[in-house]
Amino acid sequence: MISINNLTFEIGSRALYDEANWHIKPGDKAGLIGANGTGKSTLLKLIVGDYKPTSGTISMAKDLKLGYLNQDLLSYHSDKSILHVAMEAFERQNQLHGEIEELLKKMETDYSDEILNKLSNKQMEFEALDGYHIEFKAHEILAGLGFSEDEQQRPLATFSGGWRMRVMLARILLQTPDILLLDEPTNHLDLPSIKWLENYLQAFDGAIVIVSHDRYFLDRIINKTVESRKGKLNLYAGNYSFYLEEKSQREEIQSNQFKNQQAKIKQEEKLIERFRAKASKAKMVQSRIKALDRMEKVDNVDDDNPEVNFSFKFSKPSGRHVVTIEDISKSYPNLEILRNTDGLIEKGDKIALIGANGKGKSTLLRIVADADNEFKGKSIKGHNVSQTFFAQHQLESLHLENSILQELVTFAPKHTETEIRSILGCFLFTGDDVFKKIKVLSGGEKSRVALAKALTADANFLVLDEPTNHLDMASVNILIQALQQYEGTLIVVSHDRYFLDHVANKIWFIEDKQIKEYPGTYEEYEIWNAKRVYKPVEKEVKKVKEEPKKEKTPVTEDSKRLLLKKNKELAALELKISEKQSLVNKLEHDLALEEIYSDAIKLQECTRNYNSEKANYEQLQKDWENLAEEIMDLEG
Repeated sequence: MISINNLTFEIGSRALYDEANWHIKPGDKAGLIGANGTGKSTLLKLIVGDYKPTSGTISMAKDLKLGYLNQDLLSYHSDKSILHVAMEAFERQNQLHGEIEELLKKMETDYSDEILNKLSNKQMEFEALDGYHIEFKAHEILAGLGFSEDEQQRPLATFSGGWRMRVMLARILLQTPDILLLDEPTNHLDLPSIKWLENYLQAFDGAIVIVSHDRYFLDRIINKTVESRKGKLNLYAGNYSFYLEEKSQREEIQSNQFKNQQAKIKQEEKLIERFRAKASKAKMVQSRIKALDRMEKVDNVDDDNPEVNFSFKFSKPSGRHVVTIEDISKSYPNLEILRNTDGLIEKGDKIALIGANGKGKSTLLRIVADADNEFKGKSIKGHNVSQTFFAQHQLESLHLENSILQELVTFAPKHTETEIRSILGCFLFTGDDVFKKIKVLSGGEKSRVALAKALTADANFLVLDEPTNHLDMASVNILIQALQQYEGTLIVVSHDRYFLDHVANKIWFIEDKQIKEYPGTYEEYEIWNAKRVYKPVEKEVKKVKEEPKKEKTPVTEDSKRLLLKKNKELAALELKISEKQSLVNKLEHDLALEEIYSDAIKLQECTRNYNSEKANYEQLQKDWENLAEEIMDLEG
């Protein structure tokens, strides 16, 4: 579909890409990953033609239809309804609809065969393009992305930036392109919308390239991982978890090669030094020196996920009860958020506050942080509670003329400069980086500085609103380690499920305008929520009752025999699926081999086999689902 050959792209004197190669094939669902600043978004702009390569080529078929989501779309303005904006995706259908309306008006005075034939042809094309269902499709996708029926009729201009990006995403999905290029598609989505998008992209027939720092999102969608690193594009034939495992193995091999080469170099240098002064050995010495110069050096492995140790300082620990919420009600005009609800945050709690946007997460977080006092009821801070509140708008409160080091030294005088340098090192600011001015930092770097400030505060209670925004995966991993070592109490809002799963020990969510609690990790909550079976816990929060179990209908001998037969068929089918999946995985791996994709005949044959076996695999899965439903019906 798209062939990137020997791509070089320079910004000033810096080569962002240096003879990089990548071939995107039909059916590829690739995650484009790498640290911030390695050129991921730039590569998408190169593919769509916004930027031109310094050298090398990016080639694709002329009729290839691209769908490109990028953060620049935030500037799109329209006073029309978001439903209308989303339906702009159907250019030809909209054009035909206008022409049909015009012909119908003409028919009020002109009944000629010419007009009738034109109308018939236009209506046939409109129907062939599924024109009568385009509004339904637009409604469906907008609803999946979190828009109610009423909201779909509101003008785009009345929505905030994050919601406008959802409309842009809906419009791109409705275009049904051959390949989707998605730059941080989950940035402005809440958890329900992220899950909906995952399901949509899993079923999408075309190719996909996703730039994302959400590893759970990537794991559920992609079948290839491409790492942008040191000017190259490194391909891994699997999802993000596969990439981590495969990369670890590659780095172990590289590390051993580096050590062996360094040992050999030292040995050669000793030999050269030993005989350098002897005239009789001059030829041999020069030969060894030239051999060392010609040697292709193996780089040492860089540690992309360093382990960090934070030293948190509290003047005093908090009491057992950190925040007590009593009988709180909160409303906005035409919108009730909380009604007579209670909650308790205890010392040592690490609470993830989750849910759809518009349900009151941020409102509740501001109430907890004493940033919102317009409510009924009480929010009571406990004994000796000292708090730090982190939100994205706090990036604006950084002092632009300060260096990074000055910003933290001024804010946290109880820490020595050595301690602050250590903390900044944990947030990837090392050496002379600490002397950079705040004003020259990227959004991600400013986020890291603001988080470092929050973690150096003399606070035993952290309130964090979307702390992982703008952070790459290495930075998120550092933040996770910091919060795992934090001995105080925290409550956090985030849509990064990997982050939540590794930080939270309790889950809060708002349901029926009540604060409800699940006492476990995010992964455990997800399993429980899928089943919706929950034993009440004795807490000062609203409980979720266990649903009564349905009584099973009696099973006859005939149905037992049939059930046994069906279960055997199901087991046999599962074995076939497993075998077929292994074959599909092998063929997918073969497609990534250079000897295959560089040979047109081999590539064509391998692609044909892959598509055929994948279709067989999908059919076996459908057969399994149908058979499993039959068995469930028999079991009652």
